[in-house]
Amino acid sequence: MMKTPVLVTTLLVGMASPGLQADAITEVQDQYRAQGAGPFLFERGDELWNSRLYLDRQCADCHGPDLRQPGRHQRTNKTIEPMAPSVAAGRYTDPDKMEKWFKRNCKWTWGRECTPQEKGDLLEYLKQL
Repeated sequence: MMKTPVLVTTLLVGMASPGLQADAITEVQDQYRAQGAGPFLFERGDELWNSRLYLDRQCADCHGPDLRQPGRHQRTNKTIEPMAPSVAAGRYTDPDKMEKWFKRNCKWTWGRECTPQEKGDLLEYLKQL
């Protein structure tokens, strides 16, 4: 008898996740727009994702070619959860976490922090997967 409320709650949370992700991504992109960035383009995000700029690294080296599947960090060999919002419920709901990971991953991959324009374009790319 207790399974029904749990199932309903689980379904409702699952259904709400895409909206929460979209809201958080839009909020972060709005912050970048306030800094003078934009418009954000899927094509630029795709190009950035696949660019090799520093030590011949690219995002796909760790995150993999299919962002709906787990990746694996090159140095630590730790599993990285899928990046595609369509399969990664909750991944893009916290703007502070997005900024934390952009800072860390841009430095690792490109040897520098990403600009607001680059981050906005990358989010545009990711949110459409």
